[in-house]
Amino acid sequence: MKRRLFTPGPTTVPDRVLLKMAEPIIHHRSEEFGRLFATVNEGLKVLFQTENEVLTLTTSGTGAMEAAVVNLLSKGDRALVVRGGKFGERWGELCETYGVEVTAIDVPWGEAVAPEAISEHLKSDPAIKAVFTTQSETSTGALNDIEAIGRVVRETDALLIVDAITGIGAHRMLPDAWGVDAVVTGSQKGLMLPPGLAFIALSQRAWEAVECSDLPKYYLDLMKARKSLAKDQNPYTPAVSLLVGLKAALEMIREEGIENVWARHARNAEATRAAVRAMGLGIFAKSPSNVLTIVQLPEQIDGKQLVKVLDGYGFTVAGGQAQLSGKVIRISH
Repeated sequence: MKRRLFTPGPTTVPDRVLLKMAEPIIHHRSEEFGRLFATVNEGLKVLFQTENEVLTLTTSGTGAMEAAVVNLLSKGDRALVVRGGKFGERWGELCETYGVEVTAIDVPWGEAVAPEAISEHLKSDPAIKAVFTTQSETSTGALNDIEAIGRVVRETDALLIVDAITGIGAHRMLPDAWGVDAVVTGSQKGLMLPPGLAFIALSQRAWEAVECSDLPKYYLDLMKARKSLAKDQNPYTPAVSLLVGLKAALEMIREEGIENVWARHARNAEATRAAVRAMGLGIFAKSPSNVLTIVQLPEQIDGKQLVKVLDGYGFTVAGGQAQLSGKVIRISH
């Protein structure tokens, strides 16, 4: 039986990528690897729609989130965190772990944050150094308007830091144009790779903040990564086979065209939501993302059991998280 993967991550890895990853391993300090890494880095800038460097970390997306915190802030700094799901909450947990003082905007699950709410907090507390939010909140299926958020944050000196782990490669993201200072993503979502790589792009304002940060870091030190990037290298041993696969994935995205990739995800999302509604079921998110659809189930249907039933037919979807456990299923596009 052919299995079909419809989870928000990891997502299906194309055969073209799998075949490249099956090639013999190359040494990560060789000239061949340097050429590979240089090509990948140019492709990442196209994917991120940025003129800034995109740093590659051998870690999960959460590792890149942690890197953003420890490289951009100092102990005692104040941060504004948008908490509208599990991954917004993660920003807050990471900040608190390193002694950053957190002010939270709690958004009902399934809804997008109002940019006006962010603006009000920033005006009432000018000491806020950074705003943390998500683009596509995978636990709720909601999409935040990063362009609008960027406009209000740019009225202040605060940094805007965005978790686009499921957004990049599926939704329009223009960090340079929208005033995003740090954007992170992971390999196992829109990049069509197995888990294991994460990426972060910083603005010039963000790099100035890096120079002032006093939080402890070693493996996640972005200054080290930046210095190595200038030599087409990583500071530590990278996941070489994943980078080989990434080159193939970025080639596929370039061939299709990033605008067409975004449009394809939008069509898939519209088709999925139309099918869900045709079955008489509800869509949980009020501001739905094109990354995934969260299907609201009738009370008599146990979401955990439905996931198991679908798995028996070869379809892997994800269940609900936290307060949505057993009440919804999550289907990626």
